[in-house]
Amino acid sequence: MANDVAALDAAFAEGPSTIRGDSGVALVGHEAIAAFRAGRRGAPPRTLLRVHTRPLGPDAAVIIAETLRADGLSGIQTQVWERGSGRWAVTVAHVSSGPGPAPAPVPVPAGTIARATPEATRHTTPASTCLTSLGPIWRVAPGSEALARGGTGPLGHARLAVKDLFAVAGQAIGAGNPVWLAQAPIESHHAPAVTALLDAGADLAGIAATDELAFSLSGANAHYGITPNPVAPHRLSGGSSSGPAAAVAAGLADIGLGTDTAGSIRVPASYCGLYGLRTTHGAVDRTGLVGLAPSFDTVGLLTRDADLLARAGAALLPRQRCEPITRIVVAPELLELLEPGARASFRAAVQALTLRAAATAEPLPPPVPVALTYPDAGGLDAIFTAFRTVQAAQAWALHGDFIGAHPDALAPDVAARFHAGRDIDTATQESAQRLLDAMRTELLRLLPAGTALALPSTSCAAPRHDADPAHLEAVRQATLRLTCLASLAGLPALSIPAVQADTLPVGLCLVAAPGQDLDLLALISSRDSWDQSR
Repeated sequence: MANDVAALDAAFAEGPSTIRGDSGVALVGHEAIAAFRAGRRGAPPRTLLRVHTRPLGPDAAVIIAETLRADGLSGIQTQVWERGSGRWAVTVAHVSSGPGPAPAPVPVPAGTIARATPEATRHTTPASTCLTSLGPIWRVAPGSEALARGGTGPLGHARLAVKDLFAVAGQAIGAGNPVWLAQAPIESHHAPAVTALLDAGADLAGIAATDELAFSLSGANAHYGITPNPVAPHRLSGGSSSGPAAAVAAGLADIGLGTDTAGSIRVPASYCGLYGLRTTHGAVDRTGLVGLAPSFDTVGLLTRDADLLARAGAALLPRQRCEPITRIVVAPELLELLEPGARASFRAAVQALTLRAAATAEPLPPPVPVALTYPDAGGLDAIFTAFRTVQAAQAWALHGDFIGAHPDALAPDVAARFHAGRDIDTATQESAQRLLDAMRTELLRLLPAGTALALPSTSCAAPRHDADPAHLEAVRQATLRLTCLASLAGLPALSIPAVQADTLPVGLCLVAAPGQDLDLLALISSRDSWDQSR
């Protein structure tokens, strides 16, 4: 990756039998390979997405590296390494390239979202030249002008889609429910989170849809319809920040501003192949925001690329002490919650993450397996139950009066989640909270400054719209067991589109200590964005 010709020559085995192939020719012999390499002008920089290693015996192994160029061109480098004369060397190599750069997003009518037809399966493509109109993602649709113009700054007039939970001056907050919207006042000021991004140069493109009162992870709203997934047709987009995610994935916006209580940034980021940041609880002002469960609610961001996410995060977050991430840990039991077909891809993505900076700096050590210690004999299931108890109780305390006054305003499944908190007594809630506090202590012990826990963002790729309800509930339950850990401890969590389940995206999530939001972003972004975030 550094184009160090001498180092590359040394890595290949001497002699006439070494082979290097690509799409055009197979070069045989070390001399021919070295001459070819000396004559080219170097390979373009690439980002490691996944690195697969497989032993072929005690003295041989194969490595397959999946990479991505800045122009969207993907590639695979396959190498057979053999040990002889006391050292490892490449004896067979093959380099291949994938599809070319993704086309620019295609303009679509206001109020609709475009998505690729089923023939377009690459989830890195924001939109296809073959488009169909799926449905609304905006509650207040963008027209020829932005709803609000930003100033000059690092976000450079990036288009901002705001989840319909934030105050926007001149608009009412709809919260994904028409009865709520009918009673909502017109806001006189932007929420501070909106103002921060506008001040950094973003333009407010529109107010995007949300799941009903943010109490869902599906992206389906009984009143307004299913928010489409531009990168995975006929599949859910994930909620409750479904509108901002769909707008960003389709190329209709560059930044999505949303919230994350129990995964509402991480799930749509995973399903739509986006970068998503859940910020440290309390780090970003939540004034002007319709909440769900105040102990867990926090602000989050969605983008298509890491550098823009780093700049947006720097605009949104307060200054933080720099503690670079130098250690990745993995809890094997959490990996068991991921569908089996994606587990190998997850391991390869984590391995690639530790090697991403190897061309210019020391790579991170290999990921370290760790065992989670639970403060209850029920393990993760008990923690999940305690989280749901506290979340439901707080949600009812916040919105019970509205629900009681409008008993038919909510979809049955959403109403059932709120009603589950109605009858939770104080003693039960306090007992559950003590269990969560103990688990938070354990997570803080496991994650000192500079350490990140890698886990799947969701338990699988986006389910189909028409999946059996029992399957959808099983997916929800498994995913919440993954997402609740960062939520209950108030930790920052970064979802990156690094895992694949067949051709569908799944997020790799990194969770770190409180206040390490910018350090997580620095791990995956360029040096320029890292410097700006400080």
